[in-house]
Amino acid sequence: MEEFASPYYELADAGAEITLASPKGGQPPIDPKSELADAQTAATRRFAKDEPIRQQLAHTLKLSSVKAADYDAVFYPGGHGPLWDLAKDEISIHLIEAFQQQGKPIAFVCHAPCALLKVTAPNGAPLVKGKNVTGFSNTEEDAALLTKVVPFLLEDELRKVGAKYSKGADWASYVQKDGLLITGQNPASSAETARVLLRLLQIQP
Repeated sequence: MEEFASPYYELADAGAEITLASPKGGQPPIDPKSELADAQTAATRRFAKDEPIRQQLAHTLKLSSVKAADYDAVFYPGGHGPLWDLAKDEISIHLIEAFQQQGKPIAFVCHAPCALLKVTAPNGAPLVKGKNVTGFSNTEEDAALLTKVVPFLLEDELRKVGAKYSKGADWASYVQKDGLLITGQNPASSAETARVLLRLLQIQP
């Protein structure tokens, strides 16, 4: 929830007009652990009281109805779920490729950079090959006791496709920007990832 709420308010409070979308449309699944008391932040507490945005999240557009031409940028929150769906979702892959080809910023936080693994550049190479990126680290996955649960380790897979992966301290904010590609390491990086996106869009937070 932090990875949605924190960037959402960073973007919205700066004046961005936001459309919410998910692979199936409607209410996307939310990690129940992220709604526990010890996972709450100022942004998640604000979201809990924000009925209009709660309703908006409950009625997301279906991703297949979204066209890159209609937007200035895209932001992907994380959570472990994307490892199972967005990593191989053809609609999402083509959407990211369209944003990239149109010269628009693309931002991903925590596990969401997995959505980049099968995205290709116009020359057919992996989009992230040779690019500075980050994402949820192996050590953080181990600390979460989910190394044996997840279908793959994001850090390992990013390295396999040629990305220049780096990380900061576990659970601390760490963001990488390489051209129009922005990646944040973990939930604590959510707000800063959104602020970097805003600077690229020349909207000052």
